[in-house]
Amino acid sequence: MLFQRLKYFTTRQFPILFLAATLPAAAWANQNEPSGTMLIAQLAEDENVEDVVRSEPRRGASQSKDTVKKTQEVPASGTNQADSDGKPVEAETLAVPATRKIAPNIDLKEVAPLPEPEALTESDLADPLPVVADEPGQPSEPDAAGTTEPALAESFSLLGTDIRPGTSTRLSWSPQIQIAGLSQVTPVLVVNGINAGPTLCLTGAIHGDELNGIEIVRRAIYDLNPEKLSGRVIGVPIVNLTGFQQGSRYLPDRRDLNRYFPGRKAGNLADRVAYSLFENIIRHCDMLVDIHTGSLKRTNLPQLRADMNNPDVAQFTRGFDRMAVVHSSGSPGMLRSAAVAVGIRAVTMEAGESLRIQEHQIEAGVNSLNSLMDKHGMISRMFVWGDPEPVYYDSTWVRAQHGGILFSEIGLGDYVSQGEILGYVADPITNAQYPIHSSSSGRIIGMAVDQVVMAGFAAYHIGTEAEVPEE
Repeated sequence: MLFQRLKYFTTRQFPILFLAATLPAAAWANQNEPSGTMLIAQLAEDENVEDVVRSEPRRGASQSKDTVKKTQEVPASGTNQADSDGKPVEAETLAVPATRKIAPNIDLKEVAPLPEPEALTESDLADPLPVVADEPGQPSEPDAAGTTEPALAESFSLLGTDIRPGTSTRLSWSPQIQIAGLSQVTPVLVVNGINAGPTLCLTGAIHGDELNGIEIVRRAIYDLNPEKLSGRVIGVPIVNLTGFQQGSRYLPDRRDLNRYFPGRKAGNLADRVAYSLFENIIRHCDMLVDIHTGSLKRTNLPQLRADMNNPDVAQFTRGFDRMAVVHSSGSPGMLRSAAVAVGIRAVTMEAGESLRIQEHQIEAGVNSLNSLMDKHGMISRMFVWGDPEPVYYDSTWVRAQHGGILFSEIGLGDYVSQGEILGYVADPITNAQYPIHSSSSGRIIGMAVDQVVMAGFAAYHIGTEAEVPEE
């Protein structure tokens, strides 16, 4: 009898005790995080609200150019920087594989299977490729009429593969964060035009529940003809593949990827994903459009978020047709902030709401990207340009002051006056109704969908065409 009891305890109870013993280790796995920081704090507010609330005000033209520099500089990858414990991290040396593959020329419009994960080799586990500036093609001699033919493009390397001029292809990117035998690759769509020109990068689904951006990237790239393109277009439709598969905004560790760029090679999960994307793909860009939607059951009028204090970025926003611009200096760790810090012109495009495919917002996004490429001489198409959309240098969120069920009286894109009732919150228990008044005159550029809200919830985003100081 005693032997049987010991056997039962050993076979049934020991695994439970072992699991319990390992829980403290897992609980302290993030002890290297900055002291006083709780992971749940990262979910307090999304950047659709935060990057406006905390945005640096628009400055006037008479201010010193030195003051136009961003107050939050993002360190360029590869430089010495401190880790989460304050210890310096040595500059990382990037290794180059000895040989490269030649990308096959495929028709992106044809249905094709996703690329299969390749067997891991030493070069796969090595550091990402350094960015080597490609030598531009030489322009042709003027003909008898005095016109000059455009310069021919050169092959360029991306993800260890050479892409020849006049070809389009699918590549695969993996941040190598999963178990090797279960790792999944993210498709990267590349079109290398026959003629030389700038490199435009498009990213979607950095938040895995933002679906409109995936379709915007797909349509914009699949409609390109490499034989008629000047420059290159690189698209990553689904950056956060694990979040997309789970219908989640966040990474598996509940971190917001768009708070960790340019990332760190030996950091936490989000750091590693951000570092891999930034070093392997983003650093090849001249221009970047990072596509998002509203979050937390909010929807956005198609718009650009851009730091209008940066002259290059402000000029860049003028190529998007029928797209309102909202001044936002950005938050540290955002992809566009990190890109601008290393000299890449970058904006965030917002269109619609999460977890939905919305045709009107997708069409607006694709149209604006086509107009951008036309503006930079990458494509040549017949456009009927719309009236310029306003630039909203000032914007504010109106918050609910009571908890209950939100009912809106206005719609996305409506113009409102100060004091106007935007909606009301109804208490389902007491039957009390609390109106929400507009804090200023302007246009509704973002709003919450009707839902249960708590006091303090950001409900309506009002853009104001304010006068720029001293301009």
